[in-house]
Amino acid sequence: MKLMKANQFLFTFILIGALGFTGCKSQSNTASAPKELSSPNLKWSEKMALTLMKRHPKAYQIDDRTTAKWDYVHGLVASSIQELYKKTGDERYYEYAKGYADALIDENGKIATYDMDKYNIDMVVAANILFDIYDRTKEKKYLIAMQTIRKQLDDQPRTASGGFWHKQIYPNQMWLDGLYMGQPFYTQYTVTFENGKKLDDVAKQFELLEKNDKDPKTGLLYHAWDESRKMPWADKVTGKSPNFWSRALGWYAMALVDVLDNFPKDHPKQKELVGYLNELAVALEKVQDPKTGLWYQVTDMGGKEGNYLEASGSSMFAYALAKGVNKGYLPAKFKKVANHAFDGLTTKLIKTDADGGITLTQCCQVAGLGGNPYRDGSYEYYVNEKKKDNDPKATGPFILAAIELNR
Repeated sequence: MKLMKANQFLFTFILIGALGFTGCKSQSNTASAPKELSSPNLKWSEKMALTLMKRHPKAYQIDDRTTAKWDYVHGLVASSIQELYKKTGDERYYEYAKGYADALIDENGKIATYDMDKYNIDMVVAANILFDIYDRTKEKKYLIAMQTIRKQLDDQPRTASGGFWHKQIYPNQMWLDGLYMGQPFYTQYTVTFENGKKLDDVAKQFELLEKNDKDPKTGLLYHAWDESRKMPWADKVTGKSPNFWSRALGWYAMALVDVLDNFPKDHPKQKELVGYLNELAVALEKVQDPKTGLWYQVTDMGGKEGNYLEASGSSMFAYALAKGVNKGYLPAKFKKVANHAFDGLTTKLIKTDADGGITLTQCCQVAGLGGNPYRDGSYEYYVNEKKKDNDPKATGPFILAAIELNR
């Protein structure tokens, strides 16, 4: 009898202990569980990031790639998710961005698939993620990779007036896209490692486009400028391309706010860059669709047949305007402009999928000038280029806009 009671006591003690242990474990897991797509009140920034991470478990798979490639679209999304890490402290976001670097940079700092001899300024922007990764890890391979990209800018071909060519295959041409692709990295590198010795050169890139590519009537800048006036798309007198493209203007707006992150306030050129941002903000507000808050693919032709409200440019403008206000560069009223745009994105262009993930629609997949097949920069060219849902050139800026607007 005593033995039975002792056994019963032992069994009860073990059972209570087991239940207690299980309960503690469950409680601990709940407390530290990462947010998922189904989490209530999830911010738009995390909703988009978690959607992308679910569909592309490795960052190099973004844009439906099956092999790793050093590319600007991956750099853009990885940078936006890196910013989300800074905002939330969720290590998954840091590791996702770092995973992109580690898929391409070997132990000696060599970047796979990168070819400096093409002098393609698009290839600079992915290095933006390396500053934080190097700062945290102190691993020399990341520094060597940054030094390699920095060398490209030293050797990048230039127009006679000193502007970076967009690519080796596009001689004498500056594209608005290139300002975002090259200048934020150039600024951060020269401030971090060179005591800011190249800041005047950074400012010069903006000065050249403000002087040669801006439309005095609207305050908007054209997609590109050919200093030689030799390209068939270029105006024979001014060298400007024929139309305003919202994504090109979006790249330019983001370039300004991101360059200003590292441009010292006491530098003589800082106020000049802030001035450019203010002028652009005023021009953009005038052509914002009053009903939806979005911007059209061809920025100034909202009522024209075939034009459509485009997600990437609208996301970029929302980000640049919101950040401009948050940093004190722009008047507070532009926060309303940015919020109006974000309302349009989330109510008009976002679809929620069965798994709780989100899809951003009406994203122009790509647009350029020249090349083969030839792209003439006409209205018809821009409105007939393919669209792609959740194109990374829209999802990255959407995350950044959501962060700046705390939506």
